Amino acid sequence: MAFEGLAERLQATFDKMKGRGKVSEADVKEMMREVRLALLEADVNFKVVKKFVNDVKERAVGQEVMKSLTPGQQVIKVVNEELTKLMGEEQSKIALAQKPPTVVMMVGLQGAGKTTTTGKLANFLRKKNNRKPLMAAADIYRPAAIDQLETLGKQLSMPVFSLGDQVNPVDIATGAVNQAKEEHHDYVLIDTAGRLHVDEDLMGELQRIKEAVQPDEILLVVDAMTGQDAVNVAESFNEQLDLTGIVLTKLDGDTRGGAALSVKAVTGTPIKFAGMGEKIDQLEPFHPERMASRILGMGDVLSLIEKAQTNVDEERAKELEKKMRTAELTFDDFLEQLEQVRNMGPLDELLAMIPGANKKALKNVQVDESQIGRVEAIVRSMTSHEKQQPSVINASRKRRIAKGSGTSIQDVNRLLKQFEDMKKMMKQMTNMQGKKKGKGGFQLPFM
Repeated sequence: MAFEGLAERLQATFDKMKGRGKVSEADVKEMMREVRLALLEADVNFKVVKKFVNDVKERAVGQEVMKSLTPGQQVIKVVNEELTKLMGEEQSKIALAQKPPTVVMMVGLQGAGKTTTTGKLANFLRKKNNRKPLMAAADIYRPAAIDQLETLGKQLSMPVFSLGDQVNPVDIATGAVNQAKEEHHDYVLIDTAGRLHVDEDLMGELQRIKEAVQPDEILLVVDAMTGQDAVNVAESFNEQLDLTGIVLTKLDGDTRGGAALSVKAVTGTPIKFAGMGEKIDQLEPFHPERMASRILGMGDVLSLIEKAQTNVDEERAKELEKKMRTAELTFDDFLEQLEQVRNMGPLDELLAMIPGANKKALKNVQVDESQIGRVEAIVRSMTSHEKQQPSVINASRKRRIAKGSGTSIQDVNRLLKQFEDMKKMMKQMTNMQGKKKGKGGFQLPFM
């Protein structure tokens, strides 16, 4: 997960403070020394760190403590608020022109993931915002850039405007906007050329495209894993093009997180999206307050709920809830739940979104994706009758299931026991909810 090292350092520092009845000025100074080191190690810009630490100190020392919080919690609250402010305070949404189409220029260096991000953004706009985007292939220099965008277009069943690699990119961009107007597309995403580094030729071409199409958005795509370099690149592009937003790619990787914490403060340009994986649907709107909560181990319940809503069929969830309440859950239902949870992303990432589920809280939880594969294999080796009525599974059936799934009889026994335990637990939970009305609940399968 992004910010893992930084999150661990900060959480360890704050754990020392949480239980204290009183926090002195010396305590705050000591804690901020640790925070300063953690941020610098995470490759956050030095000037940003200095201002951040001073702002927190100023607010934390001598501030009147809220009755509902201990002094230690009060300091953490201040850090959370300042961290959120550092990354932009509120979510910055993508522009929507009053008169369509909304023109979006995608810019950045080679290797940052610009073309893939163009496809991801088109997919996001259609799925989440019910828009009709047109992608434009204006990178005529990188071998296969046009092919890559057209392949993404086919994968998404979405149109791509292309005039080949022998036409001026300015003409391609202009042609794309004209076609979007004729065909009533409400967004045009122009995939422009990149270079290995910022140079005059690149900036000159981008400025000519900007003048020709008058974009509503100029989004810079930067690789979060390049740390401080990402911030330097953002500064250069912003000076030349006056950026409207930034997309951070590879924020799910083993990144120190410095770019996300520095880029808004240094350039004044908001982070609008974050690439959280390689799949076409792994582009998320960037929420500063949610990211700050995740860094500080406070979880990210809203993002977890959104993932569940996106990947879980609501009607089916209501049916499952009813089955759970009456203890009628079958292994077919169990498999379906398992698949829905897997679609939400890696389990360790989902657990990290649960409040309090930091490394310390999860140290005894081993998230083993292969274990889920074994569970699936066992269930798929059962007959339809066995899935519906697990009570019929006797010793000879267990041997057959174990052999068919490449597991042991002990594994089969363990799953059957866990399944029965889960049914009992779910029934108890739904009974406790009583007559509360609401939508079908989402339940994680008990492993």
